Amino acid sequence: MCGIAGLFDLSRGQPAGALDRAVRGMIDALTHRGPDGAGTFADEAGGIALGHRRLAVIDLSDTGAQPMTSADGRFVISFNGEIYNFAEIARALPEGGAPLRGHSDTEILLEACARFGIEGALGRTVGMFALALWDKRERVLTLARDRLGIKPLYWARAGRMILFASEIKAIVAHPAFQPEIDRDALAAYLRSGYVPAPRSIYRNLFKLQPGTVLRLTLDGRAEESRFWDLRRIAGESLRGPLITDPVAATEELEDRLTVAVRDRLVSDVPLGAFLSGGIDSSTVVALMQKCATGPVKTFTIGFNEGDYDEATQARAVAAHLGTEHTEMTVTAEDARAVIPLLPMHHDEPFADASAIPTYLLSKLTREHVTVALSGDGGDELFAGYDRYRVAGTARLPFVPAALRRLIGHGMGAVPPASWDLAARLLPESKRPPAPGDKLAKLARVFRAQGDDDVYRAVTALWDDPQALVPGAHPVADAGDDPGLGAELPHFMSRLQFIDSVTYLPDDILTKVDRASMAVALEARVPILDHRVVEFSWRLAPALKRRGGVSKWLLRQVLYRHVPRALVERPKMGFGVPIGTWLRGPLRDWAETLLAPERLAREGILNAAPITQRWHEHLSGRRNCSYQLWTVLMFQAWRERWMP
Repeated sequence: MCGIAGLFDLSRGQPAGALDRAVRGMIDALTHRGPDGAGTFADEAGGIALGHRRLAVIDLSDTGAQPMTSADGRFVISFNGEIYNFAEIARALPEGGAPLRGHSDTEILLEACARFGIEGALGRTVGMFALALWDKRERVLTLARDRLGIKPLYWARAGRMILFASEIKAIVAHPAFQPEIDRDALAAYLRSGYVPAPRSIYRNLFKLQPGTVLRLTLDGRAEESRFWDLRRIAGESLRGPLITDPVAATEELEDRLTVAVRDRLVSDVPLGAFLSGGIDSSTVVALMQKCATGPVKTFTIGFNEGDYDEATQARAVAAHLGTEHTEMTVTAEDARAVIPLLPMHHDEPFADASAIPTYLLSKLTREHVTVALSGDGGDELFAGYDRYRVAGTARLPFVPAALRRLIGHGMGAVPPASWDLAARLLPESKRPPAPGDKLAKLARVFRAQGDDDVYRAVTALWDDPQALVPGAHPVADAGDDPGLGAELPHFMSRLQFIDSVTYLPDDILTKVDRASMAVALEARVPILDHRVVEFSWRLAPALKRRGGVSKWLLRQVLYRHVPRALVERPKMGFGVPIGTWLRGPLRDWAETLLAPERLAREGILNAAPITQRWHEHLSGRRNCSYQLWTVLMFQAWRERWMP
């Protein structure tokens, strides 16, 4: 795992020395991603400079150093990621060519690009990656990102300059880039808690979409193509005969997951796994232990707050599987100390509070290993999120739309605090957490204008984010496409698809990448092996949610290795008590960032709705922590990056 950066000067007006100095300044901002070495390449005639920071995982020798030039001298690559099947690709290379200099996956991929073309090479890969490939002969720069968006890649236009990097901070480090907040992107962030691709928080700076190849030429053209398209795969799968046999499906899923896990055990450095004790991470660890010759190293963090602590369940799963388990209980002070680091880790506003424990877990794990497997992806592939149940039920397709909206308006007229008060009449064992906020969300679902609005109703943090950002316009997302319903007629499948192309890469995988790479830890996600992803879309929806049970098929695989009683519990997520902290130890910090006079002076956010939410939260009438956290993370980011 590494960090990459570079520039493409379309005017070709800089000598090689200036190009090299500029790209060194960019990769210096990525040292945390690659502490084991640095390298640059500059081509004055082409106006190109590539930079690389190395975290050595496979082929620790100098033969794995980058940027790397192909044997024929035509191509130069700067690569971040892992190609797990590089040995198989090597066997497909023609015999009689130049001998390989080392045994790194980067060299194999580079020679495959030279032999098969970049789409032909990427189509053969199993892995995660972001790369830049310079063609000296054609003078074309190609950027590419893996199928699911596990590894990040940003690019920007700055006059006649193209800049790209693994993280935004490396682009901002170049003096040609002039940062300016994109108000439309900011409003989209306030709705979702992350800036959705292809936008970033800055104008003229973009995220490369997953599964995409971007070609940039000296005349300034930028041509995008997809070498892997989840929408096409999902649509074709759902139109064909679906797998309905639970026994055969369980067998095939375990086989595919086992192969995916085994592929990700290739490493020249110590390796372990995150273990929360939930379905996804327990399945990954169980299959790791199945493939391993000795105890797998597993890692968990726990909290003193019982509602957020998963350490007991993780410990029980680890004991059953016989792993070498390490856990650490972190205090509230430990967690709160991470908050000032978040704007530096993420480079743009990011409001998923589980970034805090993810960083702490990564930090603990890095003290013992350099590579860790993670269970991310199970919720999207196997319908694990509770919103799929809520959205499906609350659509009330048998109720006339006008009546459904009337019910929604009536429910929404009751303050959440009143619902909370009414819920106290129920026995404590039957009382749901935060009933007022849940019913407020349910009311929004009832008021939705159609199926495509339901997703926003169950996921939006602010109902009307444009009201918070004067001058902002709505940003279209995957759910806005009117043709999506025809291609993916099953409602739950449509929600899964939207999550898989938005929330998964832009929130979940971003969080894991930044937290792990902040401590130079490589995180691998076997459930998101594209062969497993493609198989999941061939499954009948009833194999994903069955009898009210989420991730039903994935559970069947897990139950072969871990007793059901050890993993059957309500889904907890991976959070921290932000709402309580905002009323307590974080109150002074929050009030400073949310002060109405400060917001008015900065002239970006409308203070009135924010101040209202803050007062409601402090009074205890409502839990507004999610909405407030989006604003606080923007304010903290702005203070760090745009003072």
